[in-house]
Amino acid sequence: MKKTCSLLGAPIQTGASQPGCVMGPAALRTAGLARVLAELEWEVSDLGDLAIGPQTPLPHANPAIHDLAETHAWITILARAAQDAARDFDLPVFMGGDHAMAAGTVSGIAAHAASLNRPLFVLWLDAHPDLHTLDTTTSGNLHGTPVSYFTAQPGFDAYPPLKHAVDPANICMMGIRSVDPAERDRITATGIEVHDMRALDETGVLAPLRAFLKRVRAANGLLHVSFDVDFLDPAIAPAVGTTVPGGMTFREAHLIMEELCDSALVTSLDLVELNPFLDERGRTAKLIRDLTASLFGRRVLDRMTRSY
Repeated sequence: MKKTCSLLGAPIQTGASQPGCVMGPAALRTAGLARVLAELEWEVSDLGDLAIGPQTPLPHANPAIHDLAETHAWITILARAAQDAARDFDLPVFMGGDHAMAAGTVSGIAAHAASLNRPLFVLWLDAHPDLHTLDTTTSGNLHGTPVSYFTAQPGFDAYPPLKHAVDPANICMMGIRSVDPAERDRITATGIEVHDMRALDETGVLAPLRAFLKRVRAANGLLHVSFDVDFLDPAIAPAVGTTVPGGMTFREAHLIMEELCDSALVTSLDLVELNPFLDERGRTAKLIRDLTASLFGRRVLDRMTRSY
């Protein structure tokens, strides 16, 4: 019997500073994501894109914040959709959209995990920890807040009430290389496991990843992977509005995805911050497609030589 996966678009760009993420789901579809996953013998259901209507503005004491009402609406609709998708499919994929969407997807998956009486673990692949609150963000870009929200940090009265929080001890961050002072303090306070690029240069990616996966397996946990395009080095993935030099190489990224596949632990996936407006002839969209294929079972020997 084929394993099932779903594709759900979340064209949210209210949390970011640059327009373009709204086109992310369409770019991944154009790159052939559904076709590639079907070739790997998954039963693929494309659920289309979510949408929100016009919103009444929500004021906030922090004047830097923008699009708060829209982000609130996206979190609400995404949490419901993520919980439903996790119930109905073996491995739902949420295609963004900026990383504010993880406030919705992860909280929805956490609700699903709670219904199964299983803990939720989150592998956060990103250049940024996204640990701001509505009070500490100076940019006002709400894609910097989801981890604080779904770990139930204070300062989110303006977001939808959180029913099921993720234990910070169940989060592993890899690829981090841009951290604001408030986020650094929150990492210390919460004890979230963070492997920045300095640490990964010293240890490689496999040792910390395997240790984390061992904890997930021992706890019989669900594993959500949240993959931000800026996890990758901008030299290979230019289609992102928050480029930070020194990211993951092509080989490191595929190794991580193949190790995740081998573990058979991943139960849901975010693909976020793909901004096709900044891409080079679909280069980044195709890379994200291929990395997703590695997570879904494509092996090194399956890769074909390409001619340009």
